Amino acid sequence: MTVARWIRRLCIAGVLLCFVVVVLGAYVRLTAAGLGCPDWPGCYGHLTPAGAAQSADATGAFPGRPLEPGKAWREMIHRYAVGTLSVIVILVTALSLSARRQRVVSVPLALVLFATLIMQALLGMLTVTWRLNPLIVTLHLLFGMTTLGLFWWLLLSLPRGSWGATALQGAGHAVSGGGASTLVHARRLTLLGLAALALQIALGGWTSSNYAAIACPDFPTCQNAWWPHGDFHNAFTVWRGLGVNYEGGVLDNSARVAIHFTHRLGALVTTAALALAALFVLRRRSLPAARPRAWAVLAALALQLTIGISMVLKTFPLWLATAHTAGAAQLLLATLALLRALS
Repeated sequence: MTVARWIRRLCIAGVLLCFVVVVLGAYVRLTAAGLGCPDWPGCYGHLTPAGAAQSADATGAFPGRPLEPGKAWREMIHRYAVGTLSVIVILVTALSLSARRQRVVSVPLALVLFATLIMQALLGMLTVTWRLNPLIVTLHLLFGMTTLGLFWWLLLSLPRGSWGATALQGAGHAVSGGGASTLVHARRLTLLGLAALALQIALGGWTSSNYAAIACPDFPTCQNAWWPHGDFHNAFTVWRGLGVNYEGGVLDNSARVAIHFTHRLGALVTTAALALAALFVLRRRSLPAARPRAWAVLAALALQLTIGISMVLKTFPLWLATAHTAGAAQLLLATLALLRALS
């Protein structure tokens, strides 16, 4: 098997596993298992929660935080998955460097992926040691989504032909009929939509890490108002110092309302930006290669909006809240695929 095929298979495995890791991370957070193992990288000084449960003094170093096997296992399964993903990232980086002369894959992009992995490991440690600091938790989500996006972009950029084919295709394959100007406008609109989506994902992480999801239990209003009263100043104070246990949240309800309401406004902006980009592509016959991916963006956008609204109407069930993160990841993949078709 050639190196190109190995890289392709590793990238496919990386995309699938990273998607699972992102969703599993949301599930761990939503089930209050983020501190199920209050140390890192082990669990009460052991490789598994089972080992910690069998040790008489395992919880001695963590007074007031007894071992809860269910939470500990959820946290450690997430860490095991991250460890496996780390091996895939290292292999992809090593193979990319070894085949750099053949230009099978973008070596700088592979190195960025590796650097992102290192940053994710640091944030994972700080998430635990800094007791679920909202800034760290939100950055952890963002870098997780970044890892997913980088893996996906690498996969989309791999050559489909022979070993020596150039990986990074030119923009001409996406255009027919000389629509270069149309291509530029479509690319700019998609980049704008991607930027709006990134900001919305960050707002989603901030909402979750500050336990503000249930601050607006009604829809389409929030607290029975179209513009509810909220403490926007305290809501977006990003740093409150060390030594604070953020489990369960530290903000009052007015600040949480402000966070949730801002997240809803962000959803409107993101929807408008992505829909505009997708519809622009669909209305331009000179972009035939991008049209199926524009439809994918609209489908993923509709699914995510449906999940978000249903989550509120059904009083935030766990499975829908977890699916909301999965929907955001799908929307990211669809948007990047559209952008790749326009590159």
